Amino acid sequence: MEKKRILFVSQEIAPFLPKSELSKTARKLPQGTQENGKEIRVFMPRFGTINERRHQLHEVIRLSGMNLIIDDQDHPLIIKVASIPTARMQVYFIDNEEYFKRKSVFTNDKDEYHEDNDERSMFFCRGVLETVKKLGWKPDVIHCHGWMTSLMPMYIKDVYANDPHFADAKVVYSLYDNEFNKNWDARFEEKLKFEGFGDDLIDKIKTGDFNSLNKAAIEYSDGVVLGSETLSGELTEAYENANCHKLDYQPEEIQAKSVSEFFDKVIEEEVLI
Repeated sequence: MEKKRILFVSQEIAPFLPKSELSKTARKLPQGTQENGKEIRVFMPRFGTINERRHQLHEVIRLSGMNLIIDDQDHPLIIKVASIPTARMQVYFIDNEEYFKRKSVFTNDKDEYHEDNDERSMFFCRGVLETVKKLGWKPDVIHCHGWMTSLMPMYIKDVYANDPHFADAKVVYSLYDNEFNKNWDARFEEKLKFEGFGDDLIDKIKTGDFNSLNKAAIEYSDGVVLGSETLSGELTEAYENANCHKLDYQPEEIQAKSVSEFFDKVIEEEVLI
């Protein structure tokens, strides 16, 4: 029987970024999923704070070299990779000098969110999808972690809806209590139109705030996982009302097994009506 393929897409993964609830989960889940008999690929952004020498990142020449157009501007896509030997897994990094070279992750030295986080999210999500296509690797499930991946369910179900590479892919989105406090760029709506998103979808997320992005991600996903034990009231309500498969918060000791079984359920069953 062919192994199910799970694509993990996360804005942060330990040990490449500091330990947080999200980065630790995004580190442990792929390993546990692999140990539960599934094939995995793992992606995150190559933020400028990541020490390439210490973590032995190197460029994958055969995957690099594409250009992605974001907001009518060409941006070279560089792919790097590193191994986590103790987990027997590789992590692919989406890199671009303009978006990810800066020596910070989501905020500047004044603790202000970067003005281009919307474009960085677009570049990251599309970079992952285009790289997976270039790999010739068709995922059964795309599991997204963090608000920088919130556009991924919408890319799959809207912009890439007619792409045969992702025709059978299910999307699972993990909700975390990691809110950002600054709406995305005032031109976010224009950028979404340039990306090819539909008008109905754009209306739901054009304000670029944390709650609207996460609520839309829930709506466009086939399964939702509570990555944090507690969420804001608005997102808790959105989760409870979600018309898809749901998995409540799982303690660390059973998380990997529970999520792996949840993938099976999402793959095998139609979305609940």
